[in-house]
Order: sequence, then C-alpha cells, then structure tokens
Amino acid sequence: MGCWDLVAMVTDCTLPELPRPRVRAARLPGCPRVMDSPNSQPLNFPTTSRAHLRPLGVSIDDSLFTETKNTQKRKLSQKRKTLLPYREIFEFFIEDFKTYKPLLSSIKNAYEVMLAHQREKIRALEPLKAKLITVNENCNERILVMRAEERDEISMLKKEKMNLLKLIDKKNEEKISLQTEVTKLRKNLAEEYLHYLSERDARKILIADLNELRYQREDMSLAQSPGVWGEDPVKLTVALKMARQDLTRTQMELNTMKANFGDVVPRRDFEMQEKTLKELQEQLESLRDDYEEVRKEHEMLLQLHMSTLKERDQFYSELQEIQRTSTPRPDWSKCEDMVAGGRDRWHVLAEGKNSDQLVDVLLEEIGEGLLREKDFFPGLGYGESIPPFLRFDGIVENKKPTKKEVVKLLKDAWKERITEEQKEKFPDFFFSFLERHFGPGDAMAWAYTIFEYIKLFHTNEVMSQFYAVLMGKRKESVYIKQKQTIAQLLKEMTNVDSQNEGLLTMEQLSTVLKSTFPLKKDERIQELMEAGGWHPSSSNADLLDYRLLFMEDEEGQSVPFVQKLWEQYVVEKDEYLNELKQELGLELNEEVTLPKVREALMNIDPNLDKQTLNHYLRQAFQLPMTEMPEEDEEREEGIVTQLQTALEQLQMSDIRRMGPREQEPAS
Repeated sequence: MGCWDLVAMVTDCTLPELPRPRVRAARLPGCPRVMDSPNSQPLNFPTTSRAHLRPLGVSIDDSLFTETKNTQKRKLSQKRKTLLPYREIFEFFIEDFKTYKPLLSSIKNAYEVMLAHQREKIRALEPLKAKLITVNENCNERILVMRAEERDEISMLKKEKMNLLKLIDKKNEEKISLQTEVTKLRKNLAEEYLHYLSERDARKILIADLNELRYQREDMSLAQSPGVWGEDPVKLTVALKMARQDLTRTQMELNTMKANFGDVVPRRDFEMQEKTLKELQEQLESLRDDYEEVRKEHEMLLQLHMSTLKERDQFYSELQEIQRTSTPRPDWSKCEDMVAGGRDRWHVLAEGKNSDQLVDVLLEEIGEGLLREKDFFPGLGYGESIPPFLRFDGIVENKKPTKKEVVKLLKDAWKERITEEQKEKFPDFFFSFLERHFGPGDAMAWAYTIFEYIKLFHTNEVMSQFYAVLMGKRKESVYIKQKQTIAQLLKEMTNVDSQNEGLLTMEQLSTVLKSTFPLKKDERIQELMEAGGWHPSSSNADLLDYRLLFMEDEEGQSVPFVQKLWEQYVVEKDEYLNELKQELGLELNEEVTLPKVREALMNIDPNLDKQTLNHYLRQAFQLPMTEMPEEDEEREEGIVTQLQTALEQLQMSDIRRMGPREQEPAS
C-alpha cells in the first residue's frame, strides 16, 4: 500500500487522479513504438462540454448565461473550500513522514500544477463562449433572411404556375376551335370534289355524243353521194357474192367440227383435271393413314384411360390408408408467437416456402436463439481434420453479432479477396482478414463466431456460399464468376438505357438477356423474364426498372431475378456434367484416363478453346499447371482417376458450356 492510498484511507475521500507515469511499452512485430522516448508528450484529447453546445436557431438568454456562470463559480469556490482541509492534512503528512517527504511533495506539486493548468484552460475558453453566442445569432439571422427569400420565390413561382395554366387552357380552346374549322373545311372540300367530278363526267358524255352525231352526219353524206368511193358497182357486187360463198363454206365446216368434236375437251383442261385428281387421291391416302393412326391412338388412349382409372382407384385407397395412419400436417401458425418479431416477421419468413423450407427457417430461428444464449465456444483443438482458422485449445468468447453485421463482414472479406492477388489459401486469408480487422487477440473469437453463424444459416445466400468456399466444397472462382456475370448483365442493360432513366421495355430486356446469354434456351429466357416481372398479359412496350432486379436486402438476400440466374447456372452445370458422363459411358466407380475426358469434353462442347479445356482437365484430375501434359503425350495415359472423383471436382469448379454441342451448317 502506497502513501497516497494511506492518505485516502485516513481521510475517507477520493483524491483526483495524478498523471500516470510514462511507461515504455513493448513493441509488437510490425507496430510503431509508443512512448519510446522520455521526452514523448502524452496525447491530449480535446473535450467539449455539453453546456457549450447549443442547437442552431435557439437564442441564448444573456441573463441565464450570466446566472449559470455565477453558479459555476460558486460551485468551484465551494469545491476549493472543500479541498482546503485535505490540503492541510496532506501537508501535515508531509511534515510527519520525513522518509516520504520528497515523494509526497512532488505529488502535491504535481496536483498544484495540474489545478493551475486547468484554471488557465478555463480562462482561455471564456472568450470562446461569447464568440459562439455571436456566431449563433448571426446564423439565426441568415436563416431567417433565407427563409423569407424562399417564401417570396415560392409565391412568385405559384403565380407563374397559375398564369401558365391559364395560358394552357386558352391554347387548348384555340386548338379545339381550329380542329372544328378544319373538319368543316374538309367536308366542304369533299362536296366540291364530288361536284367537279360529276361535271367532268357530264362533259365527257357530251363530247362523246357530239362525236357520234358528227360521224352519223358524215355517213349519211357518203351514202347520198356514191361517187365518192371511186369503185365499180359491178366489181363490188361480184366481191359480195364471193364473200357470201366463203361464208357458207365456213359455216358448213364449223357445223362439221361441232358434230365431230362436240364431246371432246381441250387437252389443257384434261391435264389440269388429271393433276387435280392425282392430288385428291394423295390427300385421300394421307387422310386414310392419319385416320388409322388416330384410331390406334384412340385405342391406346382407351387402354391408358383404363389403366389410369385403376391407378386412381389404387391411389385413392392408398390415400385413405395414409390419412388413417399418417400424422396430420403441422399448423405453422403456432410458430408465430415463438419467432422474434411476432406474426408479421413469421409471415415474411414463411412467404412462398414449402414445409421442408419452413423447417429450415424454424431451425435457423431456434439455432440463432441458442447462439445468443452461448457466451463461449469450446476450442476444437489442433487436429489435422480441424480447419486452420479454428485450431485452438481452450474457451473462445462468443462475440454475438447480428445477422446483418455478419453479412456485411463477409461482403467486406469478398471485396478484399477479389482485389488481392490470391496468393494464400482461402481459409488462411479468412483468418488474416479477421486479424487485420479485429486484432490478433480477437481474431480466433470472431472466427469461431462467424463459423457457427454461416454453418447455421444455410438458407442465406451470402453465408451459404461463403461456408461452401471456406470448407472447400466449392471453388471461390464460382462466386467471383457469378458476380462478374451479374455486373456484366447490369452493364449491358445500362448501355441499352440511353436516357439513363433506369427503365427498359420488356422487348429490350429480352434482347439484352439473349445477347448476354446466347446459349440459354427460350424457356429459360422466359423464366428470367417472369422472375424480372414479366407476365403473359404484359406487352413489349411495358417499362421495367431494371436496377431493382439487382437489389439486395440488409441480410444479403437477392431478388428473385438474381436467384433464378444462380438456379439456372446450377442446373446447366448439372446437365453439362450428365452429358459428360453419358459421353464417357462409364460407371461412377470406374477409372477414367485424361485423354478420354479430353475427347469427351470436345465432343459435347466443340467450341472449347485449349486454355479452357486444360483448365477443366486440371480441375478434374487435380493437377498443377506445371504437371499438365500436352495433347498426345505418352504420359497422358498414366494419369487416371475415378470418374466420381473427377465429376465431384468439376462440380466444385466454375465450368460452363462455351458453345452448342453440334455445329449448325452455315446458311
């Protein structure tokens, strides 16, 4: 017990704290020296009294301020008077304890210096109060002036708006009157056009009548003067006789032709009829074949109908047996009061989920409650099966973060991982990330806490994907490539949006999806459209806010559009691997060589380039880049693995189809 503690015990009071002695701190590796020299000055953190802070726009009463100042001075003088007995007692102690007199004197002098320093500081801050009051009043006056100017400007804008509305009404009335006048003029124009048209026709008829009368008059004049022809009447009589004989002969030949060929049709008509008959016979044969097929299908459908009836009766009996023996479906409404947040939050969690998914949600809620109750986690030890970031022996503190905080921390880790060169393994990077953010002392506690959270919340996209990568169940390139695909799709949509309004038509959305994903089938493009908000009653001109398709909530959950993109990627990868397995024609427990896998990949995906193909082969056979043999090398046959192992490694990696399986002939 020191002498200062003895003074406090005798006087039964708490004395002010002296400045701490400077201590030379130990320097950690990579950290700067702190308080390394005896001349180092202690850090002074400025403190602001709450009494000096006033909200803007509030006037300070000078009398109240003066009264407060006087009250503070009285309290200060009372404190000085209260400390006076302690000072005298301390001086007595100094005189009585000769041995500790130098130490006690230095302590007393230090307190005196500190009190003097504080008094000087208080005096120095007095002018600042007056300056603060002046600045506050000036700001209030400026605010009042600005508000008055804003009110005047608003009133002027309102008047201008009313004038513009009146002008618009006047223009609309003028427009209506002009439209009425245009309609009337069009009607008059149509009537005039019909009048002139009928007049033109009448003139043409009159001209034709005049021409006919003129020709008749000329004919009559020629008939009255036969000398005009200049021909011999005898010669004309002979010619008339010969013409009549030719006419009689021609009439007889015509009657003979009619008698001989009256029932004969033209060859062209015969050929057309023959062609029509042949077509009708072909149609009849095809209809007979169709009828035969339909009859057979009808018989098959009758048999299928009978078998379906039997299955229905069987299923009905099984249903009755299940209803009699099975347990009833759970009443999920009972969980409303058991979940934090009550009925509203349960409805949000249970929306669109089946019973299996509801069980997962309920287990996560229960698990989160249990995690909140735990204060410590037991260490898992230093075994080889334990992940490197969890190797610890002892008790680890539970930091108890919120779900939102964990998601934000995981996103920050992904951002840092993407920007770095990725030299170290992902588990080692994760622990290094925690050390940089929370220090070496708390890194292990945060590692255990985050591991328990991401292991529990497997329905959360961010947590489940981070857990899969952290435990080696999925390559981190899968997550990175998915994020790049989403960013590329957003960029394409932004390029199409020339007005930068954030809106696209449904037709533009479909075009962007087809150009970004040229290998997707129309059905999957349709699924993405529906996930984005399209429905059968929508038209191509309907607008869509495409930025909402890429939004995330506070817990990292994506909107249905991004979720559908991920689901389609997983399905397409499974289909790709199934095609590879069928192309190899082997069982899962059989061994496969590297050349066979290379050949199968080229058969199902002919557009694979050499670099991508070698990457897939390295992933399947777990080969370093330096040990990857070239094509047609002898040691290729010696690289063998089990088919199931190769497919599992490819399932963990980022693989996707590069082109159609069969090349279409160029048109």
